[in-house]
Amino acid sequence: MKHLIATLALTTALGAIAAPLAAQSQGDWTFGIGVGWVNPKSTSATVAGLPLSVDEDVRPTFTVEYFFRDNLGIELLAATPFQHDISLGGTNIASTKHLPPTLSLNYHFPTQTKFKPFVGIGVNYTTFFDEQTSLGTLNLSDSWGVALHAGADYQVSQNGSLRFDVRWIDINTDATLNGVALADVEIDPFIVGFSYIHRF
Repeated sequence: MKHLIATLALTTALGAIAAPLAAQSQGDWTFGIGVGWVNPKSTSATVAGLPLSVDEDVRPTFTVEYFFRDNLGIELLAATPFQHDISLGGTNIASTKHLPPTLSLNYHFPTQTKFKPFVGIGVNYTTFFDEQTSLGTLNLSDSWGVALHAGADYQVSQNGSLRFDVRWIDINTDATLNGVALADVEIDPFIVGFSYIHRF
């Protein structure tokens, strides 16, 4: 994953340097539909000396972005609910669903090529629900955190582009089982996305 992010950042920088300037126009809207792969980090949380982990998932994603200045856009990321299994010491003990709406400020590097890189920063709100476990009642608290964003669009038509992007989101949740504090779980996932973007 670190090699993937380094390659994306290098490609973004080269694209910005190599091409002449051209603006993303103020007042433009874009809508995107695609898929996102959520890959939580290996959590440092332990319960009774056993490591607690959260598995990955892939779901459809949707984005809407409004350009309030040339090259600067406010983007909302939404998705269908992600579902994750929770393991303790390698044994599946629970599952949960979550929604991670994310609001970002994106800067799109001005180029006169079909390749249009961007970077962004924003805020994420993650809500957990439908927690399931055979051990009793599991509750995962909601989370607020910073979100980092980088990617690139490749124009395939006058108004259409294909997008590859990577996000890192700070997601922490307090887990309680039967009302007793279980662990502070740092999920902090990378989200790798591929989507089609249409400009209006």
